[in-house]
Amino acid sequence: MQASAGKGGRVTLRILFLGGTGVISAACVRLALQRGHDVTVLNRGRTASRPLQAEVETLTADLRDQAAVDAALGGRDFDVVAQFLAFTPDQVEADISRYAGRTGQYVFISSASAYQKPPASVPVTESTPLKNPFWKYSRDKIACEDRLVAAYRDEDFPVTVVRPSHTYDDTQLPTLGGWTDIARMRAGRPVVVHGDGTTQWTLTHSDDFAVGFVGLLGRPEAIGGAYTITGDSAPTWNQVYEWLGRAAGAQARLVHVASEMIAKAVPDLAPGLLGDKAHSMVFDTSKLRALVPEFTTTIPYSVGAQRAIAWFDAHQEAQVVDRELDIRFDELITRL
Repeated sequence: MQASAGKGGRVTLRILFLGGTGVISAACVRLALQRGHDVTVLNRGRTASRPLQAEVETLTADLRDQAAVDAALGGRDFDVVAQFLAFTPDQVEADISRYAGRTGQYVFISSASAYQKPPASVPVTESTPLKNPFWKYSRDKIACEDRLVAAYRDEDFPVTVVRPSHTYDDTQLPTLGGWTDIARMRAGRPVVVHGDGTTQWTLTHSDDFAVGFVGLLGRPEAIGGAYTITGDSAPTWNQVYEWLGRAAGAQARLVHVASEMIAKAVPDLAPGLLGDKAHSMVFDTSKLRALVPEFTTTIPYSVGAQRAIAWFDAHQEAQVVDRELDIRFDELITRL
C-alpha cells in the first residue's frame, strides 16, 4: 500500500478503523483526523454516545456478517487497518483472509490482561509471558495473537499487536461498582475495596493512549512487533477511591475485602478481578517510546477522577445505581 504526502511533506495514511466509536478507538479516530489522515470507520452505526466527526467516512456493516463487510468495503485497500472489535481466533482468521495484500499494516488491539497473572515480576514488559488462567477473554486474546504471529511468520501478514491496560475516558469509572460506589460515598455509606487497597493499577486516559497508538501507524519498524500502550499513572486502589470521593465532595470510607471473597459473592466480577485488578500492574513502555517519543501521560488519574465526576454530574442519566450489586456490597461488609 502506498501512503500519500500531505501538506508540509506529512505522510497521509488511509486508515480503516474497525470499531471507531468505543472508549479507546474514538480518541484514536479524533487524533488521526487531527494529524491529517484519511479515516474510514466501519461498524454497525448504532453508537451515539461518541459521534464521529463529519470528516470521517462511515461504512455500515455488522463485523460478524462477513458478506456485509465485503459488500461495504468492495475492493478497496488501506494503508492501515485497525481492528478494535476482534476477540476470538475465528474473527482474526477472517481478517487475515480479507486484508492480506490489501493493507500495509494490520493493527490488532489485544489486552495487557493477557500478561501473566499473577505477574512473576514488575514492571511488566512485552517479554512478560502471556498466560491468564482466570479470564477467558484474556486467553482468547492470546489465541488471537498466536494466530496473527503465525500469519506474520509464515505468510508475511503485516501485523502489529497493541496491548492496552485499563484505558478510560471521562464517561467511565474504574472501581468495582462504578457509579454505585460514588452514590454510596455521597450517601455516607462505606465502599468495598478489593484486597488491602495497596496494589497499584495503571490507568491511562484514552487521549493519552491515542498518541501512542497513532504514532505506531504507518511505521514499518512496528510490523511483527507487540507494544504495550499504557501511561505512567499507577495509583493504589485506595488512592483511586479517595480521589473519586474527593472529586465527588464525599469522604471515601473504605472497607477492604479479600478479592476471592468478592469474586465468590459477585461472580460477574470474578474474571476481571482475579484475572487482572487484584494484582499490581505496572508497565515498562520503553519499547513504545523508542518509536513514539512524544508519548507521555498528560492526564494522571488524580485529574482523571475529577473529569469523570464532572462528566457524571453533567449527565444525570448516566448515574445508574446497580441495586443488586449495592445489596451484595452491604452483605460483604456485614460479614467482616
